[in-house]
Amino acid sequence: MEPVTLRTARLELSLPTEADVDAILEACQDAGIQRYTPVPVPYERSHAEGFVAQVPRDWEAGKNLTWAVREQGALVGTIGMYRVDGMGNGEIGFWMAPWARGGGRLAEAANAVIDWGFAADGLDLTRIEWRAVVGNTASARVARALGFRYEGLLRQALANAKYRDDGWIAALLRTDERMPQPWPVLDE
Repeated sequence: MEPVTLRTARLELSLPTEADVDAILEACQDAGIQRYTPVPVPYERSHAEGFVAQVPRDWEAGKNLTWAVREQGALVGTIGMYRVDGMGNGEIGFWMAPWARGGGRLAEAANAVIDWGFAADGLDLTRIEWRAVVGNTASARVARALGFRYEGLLRQALANAKYRDDGWIAALLRTDERMPQPWPVLDE
């Protein structure tokens, strides 16, 4: 699959490049990114360089599709459609650099990825999943605002370099109205 560039009112989503390595390295020092995403810990420059080199190969394979999220040319995060299975399913994943959190950038980028994921001239997906480590309420709030429906708890299902955790799972179907839904784990 050829990489696709997506644009919103203020963001560009495109392949990460060597010019992004320093920003990726800096962002991935964040304790939240290290705790709640599968990045290596400690996160070193070689990890950022390897990530940038791997993304085009992943696009070619068509399974894990990652974009750098840029505002005015500066990297503010990454977002992707992962585990694309050819059967109409994918999983959205993302992180935002600490200096870029708030202001709706993540929701703006996610809406662009979701639109493309469901589009007939995009991935033509039927179902997009979202997963997060239990306790990652910031990610859960974004997913809920995007219209994802909370589906439950995945016991010890999410692992990164240091932890194996229970996970929350939610999904959005192409036919769902993309309005915030009640989530028991956030509404308690």
